Amino acid sequence: MFMGSVLASSAQFEHEITGYEWPSDPLVLEKLEEWQDLKFGLLIVWGPYSQWGIVESWSLCPEDYGWCDRHKGTNPRDYYTYKREYENLKLSFNPVGFEPGRWAAAAQRAGMKYMVFTTKHHDGFSMWDTQYTGYKITDPECPFHVNPQADVTRAAFDAFREKGMWAGVYFSKPDWHSPYYWDPYFPPFDRNVNYDPALYPEKWENFVQFTHNQILELMRDYGKVDILWLDGGWVSKQSPEQIAAAYADMGKTYASGFLKNRIVNQDIRMDELSAKARDLQPGLLVVDRAVQGPNQNYLTPENRVPDEMLPYPWESCIIAGGGWSWVPDPTFMTPREAIHMLVDIVAKGGNLLYSIAPGPDGKWPEGAYALLEAMGAWIDVNGEAIYGTRAVAPYKAGNICFSRKKDTNTVYAIYMAGDGEHTLPAEVVVEGVIPAPSARITMLGASGTLSWRKTDNGFRISVPARLRNNPPGKEAWSFRISEIVE
Repeated sequence: MFMGSVLASSAQFEHEITGYEWPSDPLVLEKLEEWQDLKFGLLIVWGPYSQWGIVESWSLCPEDYGWCDRHKGTNPRDYYTYKREYENLKLSFNPVGFEPGRWAAAAQRAGMKYMVFTTKHHDGFSMWDTQYTGYKITDPECPFHVNPQADVTRAAFDAFREKGMWAGVYFSKPDWHSPYYWDPYFPPFDRNVNYDPALYPEKWENFVQFTHNQILELMRDYGKVDILWLDGGWVSKQSPEQIAAAYADMGKTYASGFLKNRIVNQDIRMDELSAKARDLQPGLLVVDRAVQGPNQNYLTPENRVPDEMLPYPWESCIIAGGGWSWVPDPTFMTPREAIHMLVDIVAKGGNLLYSIAPGPDGKWPEGAYALLEAMGAWIDVNGEAIYGTRAVAPYKAGNICFSRKKDTNTVYAIYMAGDGEHTLPAEVVVEGVIPAPSARITMLGASGTLSWRKTDNGFRISVPARLRNNPPGKEAWSFRISEIVE
């Protein structure tokens, strides 16, 4: 899905290694602080490609990577036949089971505080009633256009906002359907624009205006939008020096047998676009993924959790089960895996954006609901150690993660159960944090204070039999330390 920046040395790390610049707009800084309090969000990747159960968009891209494999349609070895049949999925897309209210209720129950909805992926199919293209879910050629909820972006935003959640727009900057990006006169080479914008400036300007118009339409006509989450980091401004340096590096990688993409200046005037978007949505968080500069308000490590705490606002986007988009019979994480991952991310100062994909009928797999229910039950007890917290050294020690309540000296030590462990030991050893002499230690979800004693590099908590025999949950347990020595 988010296979990205051609300037990164490794796709695995591309969304966390690009440099960070703090915003200067006070409203954006305030919004960013609020976003860091939320900790847990939902990503919804969905489009006509769900009918084939394939990776979103990438099979249209003529690159030699596994995620670009073509194995559907009548003749997947003929690129142009495949592309035509892929785009004709619009003619059969009819997700009559679309149930945004149930999604929103489950997300709220799980403790999610914001959502990011795929309004358009790289294939260019618009999941809202845009006036700028006919390649959209509300077009008369799409059978779902007669459904009262045909504008699925609007319906999803309304449902999630009703549950008190923030609304975020996922939007792909590249558009492989637009004739101003992939001009039909030229064959596509790779993921990039298939002509040189410097040689065809009028054509490129048409694409820039198309992109601005679509994004501003979403900002203007779809209610309160909190996050503009832009994918396709290769669509960005490149100076002649950057292009020359990239090609010099490309020569080295060619010699090693690894083919990188063309480097071309694809300036869509992001500073201008961000300013216009914020005129309509003051304080809007703009996430221009993998593009270093002022329009990347937080970074987005993809489908991985960083090994260490990252010193800037960040969010891991993680697949809950199956793929970014729907695949048949997806297997979801266990509650323990998902809860431990959330705790690990929070301890390192990040947010979790959890991806759950609807099927071609517009429904989530039942396994997604079961997982979110289990996560919500844990959050009910332990949410105090998650929301409104910040990272605190040493972040993690063994199977214990730490978080600090923002603007206080209260720290939480979250003990993550090991394999086969469903209750607490008689004594929990915590290293790296030392309580103040008068500190009170309690367990979230349990009454009373706990005995503790200081050690050279931490402290030991005595866990009474009443808690060992009847712990509040079985995946992880949170100890509140009222005050630590700093």
